[in-house]
Amino acid sequence: MNIVKTAKLKITSHTKTLEPTLEIYRKALIFYIDVVKKEWDSLKELDNRRRLLLLETISHKTKQHPEVKYNFDKDFYKFPCYLRRACIMEAIGCVESYYSNYERWQKEKEETLFKGKKFHKKSPTLQLKHNSFPVLYKPEMFKREDNGGIKIKVFHNNDWVWIDITIKDKNLLSSRRYRFTDYTEANPKLVKKGKKFYLHIPYEKKVKLYDRNDVAISVDLGLTNSAVVNAMRSDGTVLGRLFINQPKEKDRLNHTINKLSKAKRNSHIIKAPNYWRVINNLQREITQDTANKIVDFALKFNAGVIVFEYLSRMKLPKDVYGAKRLRFKLQYWAKQTTYKKTLEKAHSLGIRLSRVLARGTSMYAFDGSGEVARNSKKDIAVFTTGKEYHADLSASYNTGARYFIRELLKPLPEMVRLQVQAKVPELVVRTQQTLSSLTRLQEALSLNALDTSASRIQDREASSTATA
Repeated sequence: MNIVKTAKLKITSHTKTLEPTLEIYRKALIFYIDVVKKEWDSLKELDNRRRLLLLETISHKTKQHPEVKYNFDKDFYKFPCYLRRACIMEAIGCVESYYSNYERWQKEKEETLFKGKKFHKKSPTLQLKHNSFPVLYKPEMFKREDNGGIKIKVFHNNDWVWIDITIKDKNLLSSRRYRFTDYTEANPKLVKKGKKFYLHIPYEKKVKLYDRNDVAISVDLGLTNSAVVNAMRSDGTVLGRLFINQPKEKDRLNHTINKLSKAKRNSHIIKAPNYWRVINNLQREITQDTANKIVDFALKFNAGVIVFEYLSRMKLPKDVYGAKRLRFKLQYWAKQTTYKKTLEKAHSLGIRLSRVLARGTSMYAFDGSGEVARNSKKDIAVFTTGKEYHADLSASYNTGARYFIRELLKPLPEMVRLQVQAKVPELVVRTQQTLSSLTRLQEALSLNALDTSASRIQDREASSTATA
């Protein structure tokens, strides 16, 4: 699979010179969106390659086509061909998206009116102005010189000229080492954020994911801890455990949330950008640190897969308001971000990610004793046998067990699967699968293998006796 990472490098020179390039690119995009809309009837049945050729033929003058229907070169003299084709393809995407949205709206309107209901939803409109950014294709618009300098082609003084720029290469380094040693540099994009300009340079790399399934890292994104992780073998043996938490960051996060909630109560309507900047930075630090520790734990045990619970949509309690409600939202967002960051880092190292059904992992004890009762803090689970255990650690055991159960049952023939499920009934209901279910499944498979080998030996003896 291909891994793509983007380095966002700040441009520290010629920032005023770069503004006209964005303006003329966006004007060219407006021109082609209008052309594509007018010619859509003749374009919609064609593939993208033929669409591009047709639009270039009717808008760009050449020796073969001196007369064109839409004169693009009149207002965009010496416009680079790569940028022109990029504008055409982006315009096709905008118009195609508009028509698909319009057809969906029309179908929804017909269904609503057919049911005798009123339809108030407004029809989609085609936007001509887009805050798009040009891609600087190599080597026509972007060059690296031998001395380490960078040249880009920009629109300056009504002409396309080459200029030298300097950038901050901080994002190219990690612990003072170059991050993209094994990566291939792709075409950069000129991006403006606020009053500053950046070069967003993608780096691509081909990675082969591991095929081994003997050791898995199961993760439970808990309530009290950021994550509880354990390394597990396919037979249910737990090799190691890890509790990940950031108490300092979370304490500061809670204080900031309380301040934000108090400010909202006093003023009713407040944007509070300073509070949100602190909250977002702390959230980013917590999720990044959690993802790094999960992947490092997987490398320690040479695991081939990391298993998460599949977290569906967030359901907020109806009786929760104010700061507590915001904490619920932030916790859900942090879980989703942690999964995405772990996915990016793990894939770059060849480690696969998998997800299992989340329902019941925390409800049932890992030893198969049944449902558990949890204390007010939700961190301790009391089993029906009276045993007390860490709730998130028990859930992480069940998460890893469900992954291995699925992988063991998938290749089995239907007849063998039914025999095994008859011996281990809880395998039929996925929400009741625990670590004890995995150990019982392994025993059932070994017994089934022994029965199969014994029957083969008997068949051989019978056939040799018949031959004699």
